[in-house]
Amino acid sequence: MSDAQKRAVAKYRKNNVKTVAVAFYPGDADLLGWLGEQQNKTGYIKRLIREDMERRAGDAGTGEDA
Repeated sequence: MSDAQKRAVAKYRKNNVKTVAVAFYPGDADLLGWLGEQQNKTGYIKRLIREDMERRAGDAGTGEDA
């Protein structure tokens, strides 16, 4: 990758990509361990969020609280 390409990628990421950090305390060791076992951590987290969004959207149609 050329220097110009590297600069372009860095600029794109700076302007368009958002990052979220998650802190795991000692009491969350089981959660961190489970996440560590996932081959694609980002994909796993995004899938969980999308499933929750779909479930809540479905609950909104039934009048039930989530």
